[in-house]
Amino acid sequence: MLEKKMEGINTDKVIEEFEALTKDAGMVQRETLKKILEENGSAEYLLNSGLNGRTDPESFKSCVPLVTHKDLEAYIYRIADGDPSPILTGKPIPDMSLSSGTTQGRRKLVPFNDELMENTLQIYRTSFAFRNREFPLEKGKSLQFVYSSKPWKTKGGLGAGTATTNLFRNSKYKNGMKEIQFQCCSPDEVIFGPDFHQSLYCHLLCGLLFREEIQFVFSTFAHSILLAFRTFEQVWEELCNDIRDGELSSRVTAPSVRMAMSKLLKPSPELADLIYKKCSGLSNWYGLIPELFPNAKYIYGIMTGSMEPYLKKLRHYAGELPLMSADYGSSEGWVAANVNPKLPPELATFAVLPNIGYFEFIPLNNNAECLYMEPKPVGLTEVKIGEDYEIIVTTFAGLYRYRLGDVVRVMGFHNTTPELKFVCRRNLVLSINIDKNTEKDLQLSVEEAGKLLAEEKLEIVDFSSLVDVSTDPGHYVIFLEISGEPSEEVLRECCNCLDRSFVDPGYVGSRKVKAIGPLELRVVWRGTFQKILEHYLGLGTVVSQFKTPRCVGPMNSKVQQILCNNVAKTYFSTAF
Repeated sequence: MLEKKMEGINTDKVIEEFEALTKDAGMVQRETLKKILEENGSAEYLLNSGLNGRTDPESFKSCVPLVTHKDLEAYIYRIADGDPSPILTGKPIPDMSLSSGTTQGRRKLVPFNDELMENTLQIYRTSFAFRNREFPLEKGKSLQFVYSSKPWKTKGGLGAGTATTNLFRNSKYKNGMKEIQFQCCSPDEVIFGPDFHQSLYCHLLCGLLFREEIQFVFSTFAHSILLAFRTFEQVWEELCNDIRDGELSSRVTAPSVRMAMSKLLKPSPELADLIYKKCSGLSNWYGLIPELFPNAKYIYGIMTGSMEPYLKKLRHYAGELPLMSADYGSSEGWVAANVNPKLPPELATFAVLPNIGYFEFIPLNNNAECLYMEPKPVGLTEVKIGEDYEIIVTTFAGLYRYRLGDVVRVMGFHNTTPELKFVCRRNLVLSINIDKNTEKDLQLSVEEAGKLLAEEKLEIVDFSSLVDVSTDPGHYVIFLEISGEPSEEVLRECCNCLDRSFVDPGYVGSRKVKAIGPLELRVVWRGTFQKILEHYLGLGTVVSQFKTPRCVGPMNSKVQQILCNNVAKTYFSTAF
């Protein structure tokens, strides 16, 4: 028991609470909906719905329509612009979260309040309890590649920033992180630094200074963990020099960051020599992370969906260290916790917490794509194992029957709450004729092409796609950034492989009758996807929130421009 006290929370008790909560998820859902509707009954949006104070699920579903962000934008902007009346919630909304904009090419404002903060802490506590049962941490620190966006105020004076920024700046968050041993080895000045590149360099340096104490490595998304260690390959000797001399590199110019780092840096030739020796002894950087941080237990971050393509390279750096996928949520709010931490990220499932929101699911069976026949949503406990659904959330922050746009598969149940596997974004599809290829289909196609490159000891650094309808017929364009120079023969093979690997019947049939043209592979110059990242950073996105756009639509013209302006070679498929 002494150990549990030292951890700050009693993990057994947290697990017991979760088990109790999921014993009758249906009842908890009804109570949660009642609470949301009672707390926000005075809100204009609900008053106009015709609910008249009713809080039962049947009345709620018959009176309140399914909506997307576009439907709520006018209400959200009234709040952001300073309208003090209860619009979406009974109590005033204090802050706004800003989505990354990498999925749709456009950033969204969504309400953020104390209830969402509490949900976050509940999710984190729950997953930590299950994680710590399997991979117990000792007293120490974590190496976190986390970054805060520059805070700003909306026209109405509300605080606005990325969802993670809203968390980092909240005092409850800091206390909650101490409870679950989630203390970053870097000082706040580095997290809130004005320049991402300088902060990343200092995160790496702090990790090395506290290398014996590091218990795990974390970032919000797998992409930014991978980016950090790719950067380490470039700057490791400079980091060793800083440690040897006890002086920070001139590349870090921000005064607040330099001052904070100067308090940590003291000349340490022994540590510098040790790191130099370890890095020099690695074969192609395999097992870099456990070599640098000998007491690390795992690597943690969101590793599902668009992050899956980075897992192969991340495993290369991780060696034998387990990769663990973090919980399932979005800028709009949380959905589920990872209570099966031993599962690899490709198989990760997430158990819905039935008290953090009200959840509905639109079945996506074969008839679901019919424009006039979309099935009625079902409740949390009515979903079926093996079926795919689109999630609808009702939150404590004023989103009612809100379509998240995520497709999930029900893999099983934890007591009576479903365990979900993230499949893809519903609206991110490559489609020209009767074909419908999702982000997952694209990923599988790219993975097949990657196997051909692996035979030449090369790898795909990153990828994206678009539909080109300027030709007749239209065709798919796949952009690949590759780690080296493949032969012409292999690239032609890759192009055909990409085309053949889309197995959607609508695509294959359309290709055979030439209703869709030959797939086009465009190999881009090294650093192209870094330019896309820099573009989003320039818009105010933080790197730990960044997701490479996998399917670039016409609204995302700037990213299309970056990709098209950096093409080194082009190939057309001869597969059909």
